[in-house]
Amino acid sequence: MSRTLLFLAILSLAASPAMARHRWRSAPEAPKAPAGAVKPANIEWQLDYAEAMKKAQSQQKMLLIWFQPARPSASSRQFETTALGSSQVRDKLEEFVALKVPADVKITVDGRETKVLAHPAFEELHGHAGVAILDFAHAEAPYYGRVVTALPFTPGKYYRFQPKHLAVALELPPGTITQRTMVFAVRIHPEAPASTRGELDPALTNAARQHSQHQARIRLQGHHNWGSRFPRLSALLPFGLRAQEVVAESWPHETMVDAAVDCVDSWRQSSGHWSAVRARQPRFGYDMQRGSNGIWYATGLFGNYH
Repeated sequence: MSRTLLFLAILSLAASPAMARHRWRSAPEAPKAPAGAVKPANIEWQLDYAEAMKKAQSQQKMLLIWFQPARPSASSRQFETTALGSSQVRDKLEEFVALKVPADVKITVDGRETKVLAHPAFEELHGHAGVAILDFAHAEAPYYGRVVTALPFTPGKYYRFQPKHLAVALELPPGTITQRTMVFAVRIHPEAPASTRGELDPALTNAARQHSQHQARIRLQGHHNWGSRFPRLSALLPFGLRAQEVVAESWPHETMVDAAVDCVDSWRQSSGHWSAVRARQPRFGYDMQRGSNGIWYATGLFGNYH
């Protein structure tokens, strides 16, 4: 079953009489905040998965799902007491439908009980507790009804669930999960590169997807066919802007978020690439795709006056 079909199946279940007898497991009680911690924001949390999806669809909103761990970890406690206590997050979440469910929550589809996190739609959470965002705000987009952001609660690199990163995730521009993950990785870099502060350009984003797919298909990083792509891309930009490109590749078999962060880090090691990534670009587009060799290939395209 495809990712979109799973969501449609859930919605159809919610509309059926059988759904009246089916309920998701109640979310566990939130852990008590340590002394001196910021109090969690007063967020209107939904507790029923199917009802939350129906609400997000009917209101044409993004759906944020908080998959809570069975046993609170340091990351999950920090998320609840600090990230959710941020006024910036609280204000932004008013534009979302917010749902919290246990990480082991299950749903019955076609008579079979399925663990939600085991479904391919949530593969980038890798079975862990964390946050996922589904797009029900852009009905005509190819990513409508799909997971467009996935942030697992797992320890590791500097980006891994700092409380301030939730605010970044809530303000990402529309796009697929690969596009938004690349923009996320750029925005959370400690040096705050400015290339995504301009206008997201659909033509550049599409071209970034195509070139990332090309690199992944041939399993080779590079500015392939730039001589012919440059004038074609520049012609699609407003008068006076010219196309510029950066590319990178990850280590083999990294997760999507790890790969995106490492691609940004590789740009940081190159003065030429970093000068483009850190600059405020009038137009931008990012994407990444994974090759059969387990390596992610990233592309950033910009429209600037240089």
